[in-house]
Amino acid sequence: MKLTGFISLWMLVSLPCGQLANPAQHEDVVKHAIKLHRGKGAVITQRKQWVLENCRKLSGLLRQKNVVLNKLKNAIRAVEKDAGLSDEEKLFQVHTFEIFQKELNESENSVFQAIHGLQRALQGDYKDVVNMKDSSRQRLEALREAAIKEEMEYVELLAAEKHQVEALKNMQHQNKSLSMLDEILEDVRKAADRLEEEIEEHAFDDNKSVRGVNFEAVLRVEEDEANSKRNASKREVEDDLGLSMLIDSQNNQYILTKPRDSTIPRADHHFIKDIVTIGMLSLPCGWLCTTIGLPTMFGYIICGVLLGPSGLNSIKSIVQVETLGEFGVFFTLFLVGLEFSPERLRKVWKISLQGPCYMTILMIAFGLLWGHLLQIRPTQSVFISTCLSLSSTPLVSRFLAGSVRGDKEGDIDYSSVLLGMLVMQDVQLGLFIAVMPTLIQAGVSTYSSIFKEILRILILIGQILFSLAAVFVLCLVIKTYLIGPYYRKLHAESKGNKEILILGITAFIFLMLTITELLDVSMELGCFLAGALISSQGHMVTEEIMSCIEPIRDFLAIIFFASIGLHVFPTFVIYELTVLLFLTFSVVIMKFVLAVLVLSLILPKTSQYIKWIVSAGLAQVSEFSFVLGSRARRAGIISREVYLLILSVTTLSLLLAPALWRAATMKCVPRPERRSST
Repeated sequence: MKLTGFISLWMLVSLPCGQLANPAQHEDVVKHAIKLHRGKGAVITQRKQWVLENCRKLSGLLRQKNVVLNKLKNAIRAVEKDAGLSDEEKLFQVHTFEIFQKELNESENSVFQAIHGLQRALQGDYKDVVNMKDSSRQRLEALREAAIKEEMEYVELLAAEKHQVEALKNMQHQNKSLSMLDEILEDVRKAADRLEEEIEEHAFDDNKSVRGVNFEAVLRVEEDEANSKRNASKREVEDDLGLSMLIDSQNNQYILTKPRDSTIPRADHHFIKDIVTIGMLSLPCGWLCTTIGLPTMFGYIICGVLLGPSGLNSIKSIVQVETLGEFGVFFTLFLVGLEFSPERLRKVWKISLQGPCYMTILMIAFGLLWGHLLQIRPTQSVFISTCLSLSSTPLVSRFLAGSVRGDKEGDIDYSSVLLGMLVMQDVQLGLFIAVMPTLIQAGVSTYSSIFKEILRILILIGQILFSLAAVFVLCLVIKTYLIGPYYRKLHAESKGNKEILILGITAFIFLMLTITELLDVSMELGCFLAGALISSQGHMVTEEIMSCIEPIRDFLAIIFFASIGLHVFPTFVIYELTVLLFLTFSVVIMKFVLAVLVLSLILPKTSQYIKWIVSAGLAQVSEFSFVLGSRARRAGIISREVYLLILSVTTLSLLLAPALWRAATMKCVPRPERRSST
């Protein structure tokens, strides 16, 4: 009975479309097929007659398909033996026959797969959601495989068409004599074909069978234009250049990163428009903040808010804008290191090392306490506390840009302490990113594996300490033997041409960045160390390099702060303003109090007055919490709600930072006269 039902279902699909002229006939046939499959409500003679009739049709189709396949095989052998055809003509005809063979076989396989899926659906329980989901997943996989095969067949047809054109050209060339120009163009054409074959990467074929690669359906979206004719012509161009946008089922948007044909130059016009828009809108926003007495960086953040998803939503290449903005962080930290000489670093290294460590430990302890009271998972409490313990190095660097930092002999400069602690927090950031996979595993681990997780964390800490030691030794070698001759060579080659100097300094920054990244330490630390190493060459060198790098830093910093604004959501802040203000003030006050407490213990008695301004500089939350929060949300450490809270608290703390900084500097007003004697 099951075999009979299966054949009946097969014949249902194999019926010509003309036999099912309207929906009523469709419904009758479907009901009849279900009755036949289940053996109910049908007369035995009618069922046998229906099955036999459709089996004869199926047999006829299969015999016809086999006859056609045999004819195709004979045709292929005949073409291969035909001496009157050129190699191009043989290749084209054989390729065409093989494509037709594949199409026949794939059509037969598709019918069998469809029947198998229909039989599985009829045998299943329509109330079983799990079974329906599994069936849907299997259909999706079958459709994806079919789409891939159809795509490959289409590519083969394009190749066959190309072979046909080449065969026609060869026939034309044989029938007429070529001029010297035609011969040159023909040679150039063949060389261009060889070049395309050499540089073409078969990335699709090479990666489709790689482990972890999934087939997914995507939408290809063209750029909308008011003029339909212009839109049509542009679509034809984009079909060739690959400049359209792809959107997957998870609403992720993709743009072209590497084209198939690398001989044609391309530009991402979405990214160009985004940078131009940010540059134009940053001017009035920064100007407005300067007028009302706020740092210009808040104007750039407002620019990002206005252009981002919560505003006009005009930024299309968000990831690319954020990537370019990261270079603003790199150059900002380089200039910070340029002003932070190794001599000043040696003076405050104990404070810089102890202060952030004590603050992080206290923040984690308070986080675990509150997490226990609020019944929050320990891994989530540790993550949130560590995120909130970090402070913004670029923001504080802007605060210190115009500050007076002279000190009385024997006193400690507050800027040195503040920057030293921020650099140590950047090191902690790299350590925390390295430990994050362990936090992910700890969230799903049992108590029997806690010892292994602790051991793994200790091993990671040991690796980071080893990497820091290696970086320290490398910096000593560079400072002693390399940086002096390197800068003198750059200075000698750059007389009358600043390009060599800028390029040489930028290359050194990227070299240190790459080294620290390879040693599993944060890239930001490498940029800071690059500036500190160059500052060891003297004040004149520092001033010359700063005058060259500052304009680059300023432009990239605009992009960086605008990219922060892309992740600020004013509507969410307005909806939960009371809760967010309470959380923000709690975090800022807690960080300020903890910093004052820690600095009171580790600062010398003669420098106790700087604890207020240093604590004010550390009271906000670093913008890198955006990066950590996004990674933790993808990994399942925190929920969507906690992620939005972290973003909002970070943004509000950055907005409060200027007021707190001014209040702290006013408290230290009596001190500058005493310190300015130096």
